[in-house]
Amino acid sequence: MTIDATVTANQPAENSSIKTHSFQTEVQQLLHLMIHSLYSNKEIFLRELISNASDACDKLRFESLTDKSLMENDEALGIWIETDTKKNTITIRDNGIGMTQDEVIQDIGTIARSGTKAFLEKMSAKDAANPAENNFIGQFGVGFYSCFLVGKSVTLLTRKAGTNPSEGVKWVSDGSGEYTMETVQQLTRGTEITISLNKDDKEYAEKFRAKSVVSKYSDHISLPIQMHKDLEMDEDGKALKDQQPQWETINQGSALWARPRKDISEAEHTAFYTALTYDPLPPAITLHNHVEGKMEYISLFYIPAKAPFDLWDKEQRQGIKLYVRRIFIADDAKTLMPNYLRFVRGLVDSADLPLNVSREFLQQNKEIDKIRAASVKKVLNELKKLAAKDADKYHQLWKEYGRVLKEGVIEDRDNQALLAKLARFSSTHNDQEEQKISLDDYIARMPEKQKDIFFITADNFHKAKSSPHLEIMRKNEIETLLLSDPVDEWFVNHLNEYEGKPLKSIAKGDLDIDDLKAETSTQDSKKASEAKHKALQPLVEKLQSLLEDQVKEVRISDRLVDSPSCLIADQFDMGGNMERILQAIGQDAPTAKPILEINAEHDLIKNIDIESELLEDWAKLLFDQAALAEGASLKTPSEFVQRMNRLLTQKTTSL
Repeated sequence: MTIDATVTANQPAENSSIKTHSFQTEVQQLLHLMIHSLYSNKEIFLRELISNASDACDKLRFESLTDKSLMENDEALGIWIETDTKKNTITIRDNGIGMTQDEVIQDIGTIARSGTKAFLEKMSAKDAANPAENNFIGQFGVGFYSCFLVGKSVTLLTRKAGTNPSEGVKWVSDGSGEYTMETVQQLTRGTEITISLNKDDKEYAEKFRAKSVVSKYSDHISLPIQMHKDLEMDEDGKALKDQQPQWETINQGSALWARPRKDISEAEHTAFYTALTYDPLPPAITLHNHVEGKMEYISLFYIPAKAPFDLWDKEQRQGIKLYVRRIFIADDAKTLMPNYLRFVRGLVDSADLPLNVSREFLQQNKEIDKIRAASVKKVLNELKKLAAKDADKYHQLWKEYGRVLKEGVIEDRDNQALLAKLARFSSTHNDQEEQKISLDDYIARMPEKQKDIFFITADNFHKAKSSPHLEIMRKNEIETLLLSDPVDEWFVNHLNEYEGKPLKSIAKGDLDIDDLKAETSTQDSKKASEAKHKALQPLVEKLQSLLEDQVKEVRISDRLVDSPSCLIADQFDMGGNMERILQAIGQDAPTAKPILEINAEHDLIKNIDIESELLEDWAKLLFDQAALAEGASLKTPSEFVQRMNRLLTQKTTSL
């Protein structure tokens, strides 16, 4: 196959006219950054175009399983590169699926993916000048535009497989904000991109330079990547006459995952991973597994050292590719890995599945279910090994993926115990925000009489750490987990116990820790406490009456030491933090009044005059203070201020 006008015959089709279009605004911004940035690693443009060409061939191969005519009697798929030092150009061609005119407008003239904004934000002048950031471009689905890193103009010729030769499309742009399109005669299917290089980038018109880039980034591509052989020279160093250009394959083209694990070096894995994910960092974990027996398949999984940019994007890519006997079948097959492991990258290559796999087949196939179950176990057990072997490295991964892994406790009942073992938390053991404490660590420190694993939830670490609910726990040195990730509310609702120890919120229901208190209650102390409770009963009843619209009950607290009041939820009611999370995401939360607890030992409580005309102000102040302490927002802050001013005025005038 050659890449010249005699083969592609890209002459204007009948009744064709050149039309000028404007790029979508986001594309214009992207092109401006590409052309004017200080992006140092320009050579990646060739990696991007080869990757796109490989994808196009994979798509054609898959589509042709149900429609053989798409191959057009040319089943030898490949990628061809031609350089021309005289014209200062480089051309990349594939005979893959190709594009229609509408697809060219959609895929080249606009960017539909939500990742575009993230890309534009990331590709600031600062980041663009940073060599460490130079591999992220492909992560955002905008790899074609890397042409303009080296090109002053780009010409694209394409024809969709299965369409008439008269339906070819020619697209031309200099990246200035507009592009032209016309319909042309295109005998061959697929896509051809010719880049007219900038003066400063003419090195990419040299054959050896292009070959070195292919060797560096694309050697693993399973399709043959071909370039012209060097011409034979005579003794004087001149090319022999009447030589016809001959193509040669310049990449190894073998599926790396099909090779024995022991034969693949770490450097090869890193190169393959980078080409697969566009991540400039080596993977933190590599899992390569050959399974034989009733089922035969190969899995190759990577856990990135840093979280993918789209980890929290609802439309994010799942990251696992499916092959059947080395033939690409599906990109980002969601059935192969659960949502809570969406950060895992890699592939599965099955020897048993049929080639004509549909989405419905993947969702209902028992073999796929078995592959998925085994893959999940493999990943989780590897994380378990890492946690035991290298706590610091595991901690770094937990910082990246901890919140996602906690989702697994909610979603995956089969692996809930293992996921709970992998979970890490902050706690009052060291009061550090970093989540390094496992449930096993907590249990190992529990006193013999302690039956529950205690925790407190809040919307950030500092609110959890300073919660008034912790006062009695700190006084008696009872360790409490400090949970501040939004997912933690669902985590503790689904994980009722761990290793036979119930998980208990210290902000819900009764708190029975008498057996754990540092000071054992005597008969006299119990009588004294009962007397205080009885003396405060009139105040409790008054507060209950004044706050009946806001609280379910007012009672004397056993958990407060320094604070005058706190709010708790009844045992089976929704906690305040969970209620606020649901409201923040626009969901209706069940309305349940909290319980107001007051501290009988606090001077403020002792000195409240139940006959005072400002008693209602005192009641609402106790409620508002308790609400603020647990992180709630006041419905009417101005009333709180006015109430506070009235009480302060009374106190200052009575001095």
